[in-house]
Amino acid sequence: MKRKKLMEKGMQGVFFISALASIIAVALICIFMFARGVPAIAEIGVFDFLGGTSWKPTDVPPSFGILPMIVGSLYVTAGAILVGVPIGLLCAIFMARFCPAWLYKFLKPMVNLLAGIPSIIYGFFGVVVMVPFVREHIGGPGKSILTASLLLGIMILPTVIGISESALRAVPDMYYEGSLALGATHERTCFKVIFPAARSGVLAAVVLGIGRAIGETMAVIMIAGNQPRLTADILQGIRTMTANIVLEMGYSEGLHQEALIATGVVLFVFILILNFSLSALQNRKKEA
Repeated sequence: MKRKKLMEKGMQGVFFISALASIIAVALICIFMFARGVPAIAEIGVFDFLGGTSWKPTDVPPSFGILPMIVGSLYVTAGAILVGVPIGLLCAIFMARFCPAWLYKFLKPMVNLLAGIPSIIYGFFGVVVMVPFVREHIGGPGKSILTASLLLGIMILPTVIGISESALRAVPDMYYEGSLALGATHERTCFKVIFPAARSGVLAAVVLGIGRAIGETMAVIMIAGNQPRLTADILQGIRTMTANIVLEMGYSEGLHQEALIATGVVLFVFILILNFSLSALQNRKKEA
């Protein structure tokens, strides 16, 4: 009995240390990002940095406006949401409540395989297949907002499907049985009872998918065009914040490097706002 208690205490210590290490890692990242990025924003000017439309770090004097990159990131993320979230949620509902057992054995590993494909492979697929298809059948140069949105929509599918399916399967069977007992059909029960009951898990899946889309770098670099400009044409190329950091960090120095780190700070703040919004939404639903 005493040995069992010691084991429990030991495991509690291991879990505590693991949680503490995660917190410390996040804190160190925040300290580094803000300590290097905030002074650069102050030197450039908040409005010039966030609202400037010209990114020319090699000019004299240089200009560090990241508004085109912010808008570009929002464009491709919104496009990925429009493509990936509806397909992912419908696929999750099918796998959780409609899929035959024999088909599930093949479908589930395929979804897991999508999650394990490296970003560079997605990028190759986009360059070889999607860019020529968009250029020949839709228009534009091919490397565009539309192509990046379609590819990112595919890339977030495993995240949305996997977490949403788990949330749907976690709904107690009494919800399903009670709805059927009241005369509802299987389809109506799934969409009107089971899906709303799994709302918190589904929202978490969507937020994680959005985080994957807005933080993706390699695949976007290969197919988005990498042009730091403002445009409302989805058939034209753009540059995202992550792509801007990767493309220029290798040769940057001085204020240029600090501005790239500050771009990372803006991206980090976006992710924080997204997560806090999800928490506030879930708390509001619980209070209601």
